[in-house]
Amino acid sequence: MKNYYSYQTSICQIWICEEDNQITRVSFKKPENDYEEKETKLIREAARQIDEYLDGQRMSFNLPLNPKGTAFQKAVWEALTRVHYGETRTYKQIAEDIGNPKSCRAVGLANNRNPIAIIIPCHRIIGSNGKLVGYAGGMDIKEKLLALEH
Repeated sequence: MKNYYSYQTSICQIWICEEDNQITRVSFKKPENDYEEKETKLIREAARQIDEYLDGQRMSFNLPLNPKGTAFQKAVWEALTRVHYGETRTYKQIAEDIGNPKSCRAVGLANNRNPIAIIIPCHRIIGSNGKLVGYAGGMDIKEKLLALEH
C-alpha cells in the first residue's frame, strides 16, 4: 500500500510518502494519484523528525528509506547522505565521491530528482563557484535550510 500525508512545517507544506514501511518520498507537492491519503505511524515519525530538524534539535535522521530511481541516481543520493549537517559539497565533489569525476552534470540531474527532500540533503549541494543553485522547493527554502545548519 502506498500512503501519503501532508504537514505544514515551519518553512513550507510537505508531503511524506511511504510504501512497505519505508519512506519513498518527501516533497513540496502532492504525490501522484496512486497514493492513498493516510497518516501512518512511519509517516508521523518522519514528520516528527523533520520538525525536530527544523527546530534545530536534530542533525540526522533515523528512518527506513527507499528512494526510487536508477542505480546511478541511488549512488548519488547515497553520497548526499554522507554530506553532514552544516557542510556543503559541489556537484564535482559528489561526482568524485561516487567514482565518476566527469559526471558533474548527471550528478546535478540526479540531485534535482532526489525524491526524499530534506532527509536526503540535496540542499547541501552548491555550485563549484560556491553559489547556491536550484532546489525543487525553491531557493528561499534552500537558503533557510542552509541557514538553519550554520
